[in-house]
Amino acid sequence: MATSILSIVLVLFAAVINALGPIYIKKSTHNSFSFKPKKLLKNKTLLKGVFLYLGSAVLFIPALKWGEVSVLYPIGSTTYIWVSLFSIKMLGERMNLMKWGGIFLIILGIAFVSIGIRA
Repeated sequence: MATSILSIVLVLFAAVINALGPIYIKKSTHNSFSFKPKKLLKNKTLLKGVFLYLGSAVLFIPALKWGEVSVLYPIGSTTYIWVSLFSIKMLGERMNLMKWGGIFLIILGIAFVSIGIRA
């Protein structure tokens, strides 16, 4: 089965949405976070993060229908890159050389998988 461009685009979009999930969940802990069910259900930032996770899964399902898991799942690892970039922008976190090196290795791995698509 060949992997369609639409599948790849869906996975990339799902990766961005999936990366926003933990960012909003982290932001939800800045307010007085509580494990009480009623308070959790009222925490709009937490709910936004959870729904973003679910939304990314909903996008990933049709992508898998039209593509190969061995191609799409590594492309989905761009989530780690997006999380790092969003954490800098939205949470004020800092990146060090090791983190940038990890991002480079993820990109290198995706490139190797992409080469395998054409081979």
